[in-house]
Amino acid sequence: MKVNQAEFIISAVGPSQYPEDALPEIALAGRSNVGKSSLINCLISRKNLARTSSQPGKTQTLNYYKVNQDLYFVDLPGYGYAKVSKTKREQWGKFIESYLLNREPLRLVMQLVDLRHPPSKDDQAMYEWLRHMDVPVLVVATKADKIPKSKWPKHLKIVRETLGMDKGVQPLMFSSELGLGKDELWGILEQAIAYGEPEPQTEEVLTAVTNPESS
Repeated sequence: MKVNQAEFIISAVGPSQYPEDALPEIALAGRSNVGKSSLINCLISRKNLARTSSQPGKTQTLNYYKVNQDLYFVDLPGYGYAKVSKTKREQWGKFIESYLLNREPLRLVMQLVDLRHPPSKDDQAMYEWLRHMDVPVLVVATKADKIPKSKWPKHLKIVRETLGMDKGVQPLMFSSELGLGKDELWGILEQAIAYGEPEPQTEEVLTAVTNPESS
């Protein structure tokens, strides 16, 4: 996908603020400081459209970024930040859970994990929950540039095994600094949002026009 336009839309604090134009949505989940903002900026070839919070873990909104007229990236609050109270974490958990289960335009969740370290218990819990709830999920292993290339296979294996990913399913390795994985990731996202395919209602209209008796 060639990105001609990208803009920040809103920091939504509830469903009443979600966009209503029905564009497909790709959500980003992960621990604070895992590189969600950097990944968004890399995908849209912008340096600082998506900005890292000055207080990691404090953000409790869904940040919407519109790309062309094709989709939204939805940056979810980071999880696993120690300085956030248990009560606050529970509130955020319900907020995010409601979005992930009830948001009709949601097409895919990119769960970001840090390739340098084994996935945390929070990472494992998120992945297991998404799989259990049948929410489409793609694991993206970020910060590949921070470790030697020779160690990539070993770290990918640790990520896959720690999360309990199915045999044959691999994390997508990514580096915002190197642009590694960018094209492959865009290919997956385009497939998830059916980019370039005709809208279903268009096909229905064409059928009705070419075969009026069928309607």
